[in-house]
Formats: sequence, C-alpha cells, structure tokens
Amino acid sequence: MERSLHFIEHIIEEDLANGYTQSQLRFRFPPEPNGYLHIGHVKAICLNFNLGERYNAPVNLRFDDTNPAKEEQQYVDAIKENIQWLGYQWDKECYASDYFDQLYTWALELIDKGLAYIDSQTSAQIAEQKGTPTQAGTESPFRNRTPAENRLLFEEMKAGKHAEGTHVLRAKIDMASQNMLLRDPVMYRILYKTHHRTGDQWCIYPLYDWTHGQSDYLEQISHSLCSLEFKPHRDLYDWFLEALSPLDTLRPKQREFARMNLSYTVTSKRKLADLIEGGFVTGWDDPRMPTIAGLRRRGYSPRSLRNFVEAAGIAKRDNVIDMSLLEFAVREDLNQTAPRVMAVLDPVKLTILNYPEGKTEILEGEINPEQPEAGTREFPFSRHLYIEREDFLEEANRKFFRLTLGKEVRLKNAYIIKGESVVKDPQGKIIEILCTYDKESKSGSGTEASLRKVKGTLHWVSIEHALPVEVRLYDRLFKEEAPDQDKSTDFKSHLNPDSLSTLVAYAEPGLAFSKAGDQFQFQRLGYFVVDPDSTPEKMVFNKTVGLRDSWSSKN
Repeated sequence: MERSLHFIEHIIEEDLANGYTQSQLRFRFPPEPNGYLHIGHVKAICLNFNLGERYNAPVNLRFDDTNPAKEEQQYVDAIKENIQWLGYQWDKECYASDYFDQLYTWALELIDKGLAYIDSQTSAQIAEQKGTPTQAGTESPFRNRTPAENRLLFEEMKAGKHAEGTHVLRAKIDMASQNMLLRDPVMYRILYKTHHRTGDQWCIYPLYDWTHGQSDYLEQISHSLCSLEFKPHRDLYDWFLEALSPLDTLRPKQREFARMNLSYTVTSKRKLADLIEGGFVTGWDDPRMPTIAGLRRRGYSPRSLRNFVEAAGIAKRDNVIDMSLLEFAVREDLNQTAPRVMAVLDPVKLTILNYPEGKTEILEGEINPEQPEAGTREFPFSRHLYIEREDFLEEANRKFFRLTLGKEVRLKNAYIIKGESVVKDPQGKIIEILCTYDKESKSGSGTEASLRKVKGTLHWVSIEHALPVEVRLYDRLFKEEAPDQDKSTDFKSHLNPDSLSTLVAYAEPGLAFSKAGDQFQFQRLGYFVVDPDSTPEKMVFNKTVGLRDSWSSKN
C-alpha cells in the first residue's frame, strides 16, 4: 500500500497543479560548514533528497559559508562524506562564497535605492536599540546617511580601510515591525579572517539572512525547505527579493517543517562542540554523539537512519522523538543483516567433567536465520568454556531457566549440560562451575539432531580458543530527557557519568579476521560493530544496540 503524502508533498502537488512545471522543481540541502552533521540534519537531508527522487528533480548541496571565523574545510569534507554515506548524491555542489561578488553588487543597489545604510554603532548599541517584541526599536543615529556617503563607506569597508567592529551595513526596513528580524537587520560586517575558499580576498562578509535567500534565488530553488525556527525569517527573505525587483525569474517558496528533536541528547552544533572542547567526549565521531559520524561509528546503518526518519514523519509542529524509535529502526535493520556469533562479556569458567581433556570439536551454527542462504560458520568446542556469570545461580527458583546446580540447559549449537558443583575463591566468589554433559544431546540437523528439549540455552566460548576483545558499552549521554530545556542550568550538568564502560570480553576466534565497520549480533547480548581503533593485536567492538528496547525501561 502506497504511503500518504506529507504536507510538503501536498504543497508541491498543489504548485504543480497551479502552474509550476516539472522542470522548475529544484531542491537543496544548505548546511553551514562549522561542525559535523547530526541526527537533525538527517531529517533535512532525507526530506530534500527524497523529494528529488520522488519528483525526478535535481538537489543542490550548498554550503552557506559566510563565517570564516568558525568554518573549516574539514567540515565541508565531512558533510559531503556523510551525505554520500547515507546514499544520496547531489546535482550541483554550490557555495554561498560563489555569490560574494553578486551579493556585494546587490548590496550597492540597495544602498543606492536608499534601502541600506552604514551603521557605526557598536554591536551592543545596535542590540539595545532593537527594542523588544512588545516595544518598538529606536532608529540608529546613522540611519539617514545619504546613499553617496553609505556607498563610499561600504566601498572603504571592502577595501580594508576600517577596523573590525567600526561599521556594519544594515537594511533600512522598519524599526517598529512586530517581526524583530525586520528591524533593520545587519547585512555585512567587517572580519579580517581567512576564508577556507576565498582566502583573504574579502574582509567584509555577508550575514546568513542576507545570503541565504539570495543564494536560493540564484540557484533557482523552487522550494526552500527550512526548520520551524526560520519561519520568522521568511518575511525578511521576501523583503530582500522584493527590494531588488525586477527579478523576473522564479522566486523560491520557503516552507517550514518541524526539526528532529531526539530525547536524551542535544542537537546544537555549538553545544556538541562544547562537549568536545570540554573533553566530555572524544570527538565529533564519538559513538555517544548524535552526529552522523558518531552514529556511523556506533554501528547505525544508512538504511536504519533513513527508515527512522520515515517512521518519525514530516510534521508542522516541533516534537521530541523518543530514542526507542531510533533504536527500533537500527535493530530491525541489523536483525536482517548482522551475522550471529558468540561472545561472553562477563566470563566465569565452566568445566565439563566428563568431556575428554585436550579434545576439540568443530561445531557449526547458522550465520543469520533471516538469511538461510548465508550458510553456517564453524567454531571450536572443548572441555573448558566461558559462560556469562549472570547465566548461573548456585540456588535459583523455578522461573530461572539458565544454569543452576542439578538443572540442565543447552549450550548454544552444542550439548546439554547439568550443573554439579562450584569452586569458590577464599572470598566466596564462584570462580569455576563444574558440569557434566550428555554426549548424545549434540545439536545438529536432520537425523543427528538431539530429540531432548530443555528450556534454557546459553551462549559460550571455548577458553583455549577464545579471542580476547575490548568491548565498549554505551548508555545515554544525558540523564535528563531534555538536557537543554532548563536555561537556568548548564546542559552539561545533566551528563551521564556512566555513558561509557569498557571491558575485556571473549569471542569466537573467527572474529579475529573482522575489519572496522563489520557488524555482528553477539547472541543473547545485542548488536556490535568493529571500531576503527581495532588493530590486529587488539579487536575493539562498540555496542550498537540491545536486542530489546533498553530506553523505555529506564524512564
């Protein structure tokens, strides 16, 4: 059954019915290269590129690179890699800096029309005279400079004849407007910073609001899709285009959608950078970060993120998406694709008393029950094994279906064993479980399959053959569902001190040949991915997600 259209698709369908042609449709994704993309950007990426696919229309990638103080080439490269990793390819790669000459020419046009002026107040003075939402602003004492004086000063600013902070160019609109953004917004400021693309060619840089709408116009974007916080900006973008009339080609239609807000995290690039600078995380690709790079390193697949965005939907009102929905999408995807293996995270030794010392059997297990064509894998079995410590209780009630004294369980893909006794250290901690096995109970297929049935099944690894691996277990980064909602407290005060724990585990020896990015289901434990920190001498695995929802149970 075909899904119903979301509200932006309805807008496009209506436009096509009322005069737009298919050839006029063009979309864009316009990131600022001042940090790494995060889960919120995934929604915007999917929205624009999916619309491009649906309507067979081109999609531009445009970097709004107007602030050389915070933008770097590394961010440009990372953004391009992230988009391609998600499975999308843009039509044109554009930069706001491509339009600096045109924007400067248009600024001169507004000056000559008396619609822009040079203000020589300080930034603090400009902010103060803006007024409040309920009180009109006051006009700058420099608002009535003549067009000739404004043009001369602006040209001098471009020529580098004035220091930073001495002058700005402002649009002359309405200091009493109910929309604060129309109260003579700043269009240009002086910055003696080297731009990652234009070098030192410019020392005046356009502000985002002046650049963004004009860039959309120059690229002939038909539908300029923004998150809801940009709705008040729509009037300003339209004012600029009207002030520059006649502009006789298609004008972008801005429409707003709700951004992706995810529980137990923050999606402000400034705050994410704050976490990095403070040493709370290891970098933009820390698996606890909501960045695409972090999610990728944690083992989230492109398909799972796209499915998550599809499930979350495109809404008109801001809302918070529960982390469990994201985990569900990841789990559903990995269940189909991840090979099954056995690993023990908290090992306790188990010895099978009646199994021959020194004997090794090679057993088989399925690679993925969802993909029978994947076949089977082999792993060794011996007298001495590791099992999970929590899978044994010396004394247990009838509802405990794992191993205890006098009770039988099956070892996954192997034999049925029975608990006989334990060995403890001087402090009373169990250091070894002694068992016996039924040699006729071996798991298998066809006529070799054991007919005996027991309720419990445990995963295990052979001690002699086990591969020691480092495992990094991740929990939510913040203790609060909305860590940055309370503006009176520092959002970092809500960080979870237990968001990362590291341990040495033991896995099937076949994992020694894994490479970074390989994903597995550790049976009965969850999904794990090989971390890039891995070396031939030490394999490192990140836990991606559990086999069940681990978020709602903690609320």
